[in-house]
Amino acid sequence: MILITGATGNVGRAAVELLLARGHKVLAVSRDPAAAALPADAEVIAGDPSRPGTLAPALAGVRAILLSPRAVGEGTAELLALAAERGVTQVVVLSALTVEHGGGDRRFADGFRAVEDAARASGLAWTFLRCADFAANALAWAPQVRSTGQVRGAYGAAATSTVHERDVAEVGVRALLEPGHGGCCYELTGPESLTQRAKVRLIGDAIGVDVDWVETEPERLRRAMLAQGVPPDVPDRLLGYLADHVTRPGPSSTAVARLLGRPARTFAGWAAEHAAAFRH
Repeated sequence: MILITGATGNVGRAAVELLLARGHKVLAVSRDPAAAALPADAEVIAGDPSRPGTLAPALAGVRAILLSPRAVGEGTAELLALAAERGVTQVVVLSALTVEHGGGDRRFADGFRAVEDAARASGLAWTFLRCADFAANALAWAPQVRSTGQVRGAYGAAATSTVHERDVAEVGVRALLEPGHGGCCYELTGPESLTQRAKVRLIGDAIGVDVDWVETEPERLRRAMLAQGVPPDVPDRLLGYLADHVTRPGPSSTAVARLLGRPARTFAGWAAEHAAAFRH
């Protein structure tokens, strides 16, 4: 059995679907199982990954863990120690490119680095998936696009090689199921570097309308996000990262194509898949 923390996130949900499709048993952790809306074949348990003791009874019979640092946080070392005691042998960590390449507020990269260090020290076989920003982050623009046909954002010239979350999930599933991935760090990006403005144009292409980018002062955008109830670390993480990639594009890698044996999915393709979210 494979345990998924962050199972209701974009990568976690895709990983659950892929594992079930291959006939594997999945134990999905959710703070609110009734609202998880995961496939019926997944065993969904109530638990708080940041409080590993709540998961301890469920670890018996688990072989491997797909670990989301956003879900587990400072509880990583404790969770992996409990896992090792109960016979878990492997962990695949969803990490970030910033661990190696920097970008944005250093404390966020340090948080991912601390999770990687805990995995290395756990005695489990480990694999790190150091990801670029997820294409699914663009869903935050959907309400603006539907209501105004515009996106108000900061640092429109910031360029990153945004990765499709399903590509990340597919690599993660391979690392969980296939030999030869222990001790590996994979840098996972999309196939092309795109500015935020370019991504907005591609969303417009997907829905058949012109969508304009409206450059906004970063602090004004930060205040607007906080007013909408976004946790304070989210605008800090986002705006700091984008600011660093206005003049220095984020890194690109061919690892997805190499590991999956096909081209990485494009942002244009992602936009077409999610067009309904952006239409009136």
